[in-house]
Amino acid sequence: MPDRRHLPLDVSGLPVEPVQPPAGAPNVVVVVIDDMGFGAPSPYGGPCNLPTAERLADNGLRYSRFHVTALCSPTRQALMTGRNHHSVGMGVTTEMATSHPGYTGFRPASAATLAQILRGNGWSTAAFGKWHQTPSVEVTASGPFTRWPTGEGFDTFYGFMGAEMNHWYPQLYSGTTPVEPDRLPEEGYHLTEDLVEHAVDWVRTQQSLTPERPFFTYLALGATHAPFHVAEEWIQRYEGSFDQGWDVMREEILERQKRLGIVAPDTELAPWADGVPHWDELDDAAKRVAIRLMETYAGFAEHADQQVGHLVDALDELEVLDNTLFVYLLGDNGASGEGGPEGTIREHLVGHGIADDVTDMDARIDEIGGPTTYAMYPVGWALAMNTPYQWTKQVASHFGGTRDGLVVHWPSGITARGEVRHQFHHVIDVLPTVLDAAGLPLPETVEGVPQQRMEGTSMRYSFDDPAAADRRRTQYFEMVGNRGIYHEGWTAVTRHGVPWKMTEEPRPFDHDTWELYDVGADWSQSRDLAADDPERLARLQALFDEEATKHQVFPLDDRVTERENPELAGRYDLHHGRTRMVLGRHTGRLSEEAAPNVKNRSHRIAVQLDIPADHPPQSTNGVLVAQGGRFGGWSLYVVAGRPHYAYNRYGKDLTVVRAGSVLWPGEHEVVLDFAYDGGPPGSGGRASILIDGTLVGRERIEETTAYYFAFDESFNVGIDRGSPVVDDYPPLRNAFTGDIRSVVVDLDEGTVLDDEANAMLASRAAD
Repeated sequence: MPDRRHLPLDVSGLPVEPVQPPAGAPNVVVVVIDDMGFGAPSPYGGPCNLPTAERLADNGLRYSRFHVTALCSPTRQALMTGRNHHSVGMGVTTEMATSHPGYTGFRPASAATLAQILRGNGWSTAAFGKWHQTPSVEVTASGPFTRWPTGEGFDTFYGFMGAEMNHWYPQLYSGTTPVEPDRLPEEGYHLTEDLVEHAVDWVRTQQSLTPERPFFTYLALGATHAPFHVAEEWIQRYEGSFDQGWDVMREEILERQKRLGIVAPDTELAPWADGVPHWDELDDAAKRVAIRLMETYAGFAEHADQQVGHLVDALDELEVLDNTLFVYLLGDNGASGEGGPEGTIREHLVGHGIADDVTDMDARIDEIGGPTTYAMYPVGWALAMNTPYQWTKQVASHFGGTRDGLVVHWPSGITARGEVRHQFHHVIDVLPTVLDAAGLPLPETVEGVPQQRMEGTSMRYSFDDPAAADRRRTQYFEMVGNRGIYHEGWTAVTRHGVPWKMTEEPRPFDHDTWELYDVGADWSQSRDLAADDPERLARLQALFDEEATKHQVFPLDDRVTERENPELAGRYDLHHGRTRMVLGRHTGRLSEEAAPNVKNRSHRIAVQLDIPADHPPQSTNGVLVAQGGRFGGWSLYVVAGRPHYAYNRYGKDLTVVRAGSVLWPGEHEVVLDFAYDGGPPGSGGRASILIDGTLVGRERIEETTAYYFAFDESFNVGIDRGSPVVDDYPPLRNAFTGDIRSVVVDLDEGTVLDDEANAMLASRAAD
């Protein structure tokens, strides 16, 4: 045989080439604004000035009857897969998952994402911002990472993994690697600006290196979800704009909507929600707080839209804007009423069923929007921001929870300019629309996995035909027991719960009252026809049951905050009942689901550490282990050699245990021993600090955190990332100055201090 090493090299063949997209295929940009109601943005008649959205709408299309799922994770999963949220296991948010098929939080491989499909057909793909679809138990350094953005079709990811994020002190990921900003808010940092800057940089790089490939950029901002965080200059732009209150504001918005042609000329304001005060029922302090909160929200919204404008400008400068299908979704659910009737500067407080204190908020009114607050406006503003519809986020029965603005801009593919489209559509229709515009068929298999039926319908038929008949004739809605069905111009709906009462006891679903609306003639669901047409109502109720069965909606579950504690939710637990965790010195960035669950139980945290010989007590400082942040959490830390334990309940009640002894150079064991009283979630207990087995401090904590510490913070050894649990140490720069060897967490173990121990402690304190 000839020696192949000496055969002549044949260079006549073509090199291997990547998959080529269809000729002329557009770039795709999808931008999602969080928690923005139909009536909030200026292109839809709202008071929040969104010049970028207006610019795109004036050169593209606005959809007047576009719908989402009433909550964030479900909308995003439906957007990415083209299937209804229950069909892909996302009946609620990832933090509220259960073991039932429609609610597990695990996307099946048979429902591939838009990013997987586009990347497989030659697009460059990148995601920036909020990614709220990965199962909470998989948001750890151990993965698996198949359901992270980079495992679901995105080449690049920069953003956060949970429901919301502190915009001053965010905890972010680059790919799957934890990263944090290199600047503090006083040094000019803001999360929205950071996200858009990364998106712009990526597009510019992609176009410089592979301009022949189209790109898919997904930008999901944390704005305008709570916390409302924005610089004072943006808040001041709206000074005085909301002094008239929410009742008058609704009327003003509706008139503008009629002039814009996005609602029918005879549209009426939907009925006001029971239990929500009218503006003239508020006292002066409540009005001042409500006005400031709404000014902050509006500034937050305009600031976010301005940043989106930077991305649009970059596309224009690169001369790719005209052939970019730009989908701008102005809300992933209706405006949020989760701030309660009073509003709040401590969102987690209201999430646990506790109203914030108006007098305290009024005293701190100038802080609202800044790093010391975690703000959300009162439900009255949420109802106004959903004008002309009823109800809010979570309430999937009514359009206030499910109808949002959608702007579509694609000059190369849409001849119409500045027009409104009234076809009835749903977020599951985005994926088929993009594929239709890109010239791609719906895939039968993706990465070797046969695909389940596509439930979305392309909207492209409506791009240049305003009179085209609707192609979505039926759509069910469900969220935490709130239910609705749309069919050929009619809706049958039943509201089950109230969004700002998230800790109430469940009530029977058969006690719910169904309503009937002819939304062809009654745009805002303002006239209930259930008593006039019971036969039609019964047919629609039966249709809801049929659709709900098909899409894995049953069994219904109306729990909200309770489901955020995995033990109470009855879902997969990362730790499988383990009661001991041994953590290393670099363990960190554990989400609420991944961290040891110390809530509602006794526990013991033992830190083995070493103080260098050249570290006298006054130079020994920093955090040993902490979870949460300024608006809820706990921290075991050292100040001038003295161990401390801080328990921060919802950003409202702070208890600090200070040790009566200091840590001298050498090896030590510092223990936090928490003895829980038992009883209902959130009961009290006693926290004790021990150094080398000796009791050195203890305090009683009358009430504890019942369900969750914080969605935007994490559990860390050796540092408190994000916002600080307590002001005894600075944000970000609070790492322990000694050497941590290990941290052992024992759950369901806590010592009840006896009288002798208490007397010993009192004696040591007296000395």
